[in-house]
Amino acid sequence: MYKEYLVPISIKGIIRINGKYLLVKNNRNEWELPGGRLEPNELPEETLEREIYEELNIKFKVSKIVDSWVFEVVPNKTVFIVAYLIDANSIEHSNFGLFNLEELEHMDIPKGYLNSIKNIYIGDCLLSYLT
Repeated sequence: MYKEYLVPISIKGIIRINGKYLLVKNNRNEWELPGGRLEPNELPEETLEREIYEELNIKFKVSKIVDSWVFEVVPNKTVFIVAYLIDANSIEHSNFGLFNLEELEHMDIPKGYLNSIKNIYIGDCLLSYLT
């Protein structure tokens, strides 16, 4: 039997700066990737640009989709997450943290976000090995 599966879509950015990854703290006191909900008639890249500029006042270039998954934010409330890699050009000001992979593994961060960051790290290591 087919059952529709409708969930909100959240577009997140993995911002890497000098080997560290930028996270923001949410209202549940968890570290997470910056970004937000996809609005009607908005492209995912536009969502990311709008949300991150609103949150962090950062200008950037969206690189590529890294990962996607369904995340249970709280019991019985799910969101479809799409994570993009971002190349940050400038950081003007905001309240955020930069963490290396080792630090991230010991933080209260949803597993999906950590896995997306690890995907970038593994890809970078593979690329370095091949070149």
